[in-house]
Amino acid sequence: MSLRALSIGLAIAFNPAGVSAQDHMGHSSPYAGLETRAIKSLSESDLKELRRGGGWGLALPAELNGVPGPAHLLDLSDEIPLSADQVAAIQRIFDAMRSEAIAAGARLIEAEDAIGTAFQSGDLDESRLRALIDEAEAARADLRFIHLSRHLSTPPLLSSEQIARYNMLRGYRPDPCANVPKGHDAEMWRHQNNCG
Repeated sequence: MSLRALSIGLAIAFNPAGVSAQDHMGHSSPYAGLETRAIKSLSESDLKELRRGGGWGLALPAELNGVPGPAHLLDLSDEIPLSADQVAAIQRIFDAMRSEAIAAGARLIEAEDAIGTAFQSGDLDESRLRALIDEAEAARADLRFIHLSRHLSTPPLLSSEQIARYNMLRGYRPDPCANVPKGHDAEMWRHQNNCG
């Protein structure tokens, strides 16, 4: 009898279900360890982002479709470049967005905490669960609107060249100055694309 066969036989003999400890370990949840989170549905990085009024990826439909957001416009103001008046206007948009996002983020954190607390207490029925989820989703929708709507506020302040430059700097569009298409006169191409 091989050592493996003996091990399996002993595992079956001492475990009526026929499942070894190794099998249990192979089926552990990908969520194992998350039960220690303060708010089960939010990671520490999620909490940090929400508390600082960060975007939390909620504005991706705008960002990835070429509609600039105020935070990244301010980060790239020198490279775009933005005028002092543009920076001041975008800063006002950003400050209002951040203030509103911090408040909505706090509501979302509180709502997610309430869901976890209700499950922990065991004092929960479907009606109460629906109300708690609706509160959390309303806060999330408000937060998403806050971030996405500010992407609508920035394009009127920018030229089409500045928007194109923003998208190129963010890595969404190739740099026309660095990529002269085959068959084009390089000097003429760079002149037509305002390359320095």
